[in-house]
Amino acid sequence: MSFLNIDSVKNRTFDAIVVGSGISGGWAAKELTDKGLRTLVLERGRDVKHITDYPTTMMNPWEFEHLGQLPKAIKDANPIVSRCYAFNEDAAHFFVKDAEHPYVQEKPFDWIRGYQVGGKSLMWARGTQRWSEQDFDGPARDGFAVDWPIRYADLAPWYSHVEKFAGISGNRDGIPQLPDGEFLPPHEMSCVEKHFSEQTAKHYNNTRPIIIGRCAHLTKPQPIHYQQGRGQCQNRSLCQRGCPYGGYFSSNSSTLPWAQKSGKMTLQPDSVVHSIIFDEKKNKATGVRVIDAHTNQMTEYYAKIIFLNAATMNTNLILLNSKSHRFPTGFGNDNGLLGKYLAFHNFRTTISAEYEGFLDSTSEGIRPNSSYIPRFRNFFKQETDFLRGYAAGFGSTRMLDNDLSGIGEDLKTNLTAKKYGNWRVGSHMMGETIPKESNYVTLDSNLKDTWGIPQLKISVSYDDNDEKMIVDFHEQMTEMLTKAGFKNVKTHDVPSKAPGLDIHEMGGVRMGKDPKTSMLNKWNQFHNCKNVFVTDGACMTSTSTQNPSLTFMAITARAADHAVKELRKGNL
Repeated sequence: MSFLNIDSVKNRTFDAIVVGSGISGGWAAKELTDKGLRTLVLERGRDVKHITDYPTTMMNPWEFEHLGQLPKAIKDANPIVSRCYAFNEDAAHFFVKDAEHPYVQEKPFDWIRGYQVGGKSLMWARGTQRWSEQDFDGPARDGFAVDWPIRYADLAPWYSHVEKFAGISGNRDGIPQLPDGEFLPPHEMSCVEKHFSEQTAKHYNNTRPIIIGRCAHLTKPQPIHYQQGRGQCQNRSLCQRGCPYGGYFSSNSSTLPWAQKSGKMTLQPDSVVHSIIFDEKKNKATGVRVIDAHTNQMTEYYAKIIFLNAATMNTNLILLNSKSHRFPTGFGNDNGLLGKYLAFHNFRTTISAEYEGFLDSTSEGIRPNSSYIPRFRNFFKQETDFLRGYAAGFGSTRMLDNDLSGIGEDLKTNLTAKKYGNWRVGSHMMGETIPKESNYVTLDSNLKDTWGIPQLKISVSYDDNDEKMIVDFHEQMTEMLTKAGFKNVKTHDVPSKAPGLDIHEMGGVRMGKDPKTSMLNKWNQFHNCKNVFVTDGACMTSTSTQNPSLTFMAITARAADHAVKELRKGNL
C-alpha cells in the first residue's frame, strides 16, 4: 500500500505548475516547457480545443436562432456579463454566467470572466502596445504608487521575444509614448482617420500623434507562425467566436499547442485551484490543492516552482485563501498588502462626431482594428490638475441612410440600394486609474462558492482623479475634432456605469523594491517565498494607459527564464 501511495505522489509531481491557461498562463506553459520542465497547467474551466471547439466560428448570420442577439430572458438572468460588448449569441458560451460564479460587490464592479482553456484570450480585443520608460518610472516621478522594480530596458528584449512569436501588426511610428516593436504590416487607416491625424499633427505641432492601432493579428505570417499551425488573418472581425485560421493570437492557437508538442505539458481542465501548499520546514511552497470541478474531490499536486496566472482577481482570491501558520492572512502577506491597490482602466466615456467631406469614398471590407491616440497629457511634464493621463481608440464608418419606405418589392429595392450619408467617427477613452489602498479585494466571511471556497468581495470605485480626467478628455477631444473640421461633436458619459468593463483589472500582488511596500520582487517572485511567481495582471504596480496584455506576456516570459535559471542553480 505504501508503494501505491509513493506512485500516486510521483504521478502528481511536476517540475512546474502553472495556474491558469489564459494569455499569461499560456506563455508560462510555453516558456517552461521550451526549457525542458515537466509542467502541469491547471484550468478551472472546461477544455476548449483550437478549431474543434469553436461551434459558431463559421456560421452565417441567418443560421443563428436569434440572428446573433441574445433573448431578453438570458440578458435579464445575466445583468453583469450582458454589459460586455462581446456577450452575444455567437460567443456567449465563452463567458461566465452571473449565477454560476457569484461574487460580492461591496461597491459596484462588473467582473467579466472566461472560464475555459484559453481563458479570455479567446475573446480579447487584441490591442497590443508596449509600455514606455515613462510608464515604468511614472510612480517614482509622481509619487502615486510604489516604484517599479524594473524599467523599460529590462522588458524590451522580452517584448521583442513575445511579439515575434505572437505576431503583432503595426507601424514603426517613432513616438516616445509608444515604443516601436517587432511588427507585421499594419492595417490601413480610413481617409477620415488619416485626415484627423494630419490635421491634429498640423494644429498641435506633432505632439498628439494619431496612428493605426497595434494588434495581435497575422497580417503577413512568418515561418514561426506557420510552425504554430496558424494562418493569415482573414479580416472577418468575428474574433470573439475563436479563429479557425489562428489569425489572431490566443493561447489555444499558439502557446498551448506549442507547449503540447514538447511532450512536457500536462493540461488539466476542470481543476479549481483552492490554495497553495506551504511547507514550513522547507520554507517554500511545495504545490497546490485542486478541487475537481465536477466531483468536488480535492487532490494535491506538487512542483518545485509555481506560476500563478489565474487572472488578476482569481490570483488574489487563491492567495488570500492560501492560509497557513506561516501566512495566517494569505500567502506571502507579511505586510498586509495582499489584495490592495487594485487599479483598472477607465473606459466609461466616449465622444462622437460627423465629417461632411470625402463623400466619394467609403470603407471596403472589415478591419479587426482601429486607429489609436497615444497618451499626450502629463507625459513630459505635469500640466493638469489630475495625475497621469489617457489614451483613446478612434474609428470611423460611413453612415448608411437607406430608404425604409415601401411595401414588398419596393421595400426590397429601397433596402438593397445603399445610400450613404456622412462619415461618423467615435472615440473611447482609456484612462489610467491610480492604485489606492481603498481599492481592494478580500474574501467574504460567510458566502462560499460551489466548491466551498469563499466568494471574492470587491471594493473598487472611481475617484476624483478619474472624474477630472473624463472632463479633460471631453474638452481636448472636442477641441481636436473641431479644429479638424468635424461637426455635431457629442460627448457621452454614464456616471453610474461601474468599473470592470475595461476587463483590464490589475494589482493586489504588486511588484516593488521593498518587501514592506510590495509583494513581489523584480523577477515576480514573492519577497518571502522565492519559488512562487505571479505574472498575470495581479503583479502590476501601476496600469499605464496602454492595453496590458502584451506586458503580461513579456513579464511572464522574463520571469520563466529567470525561474529556470535559478532552479538549475539549486536556488529554488
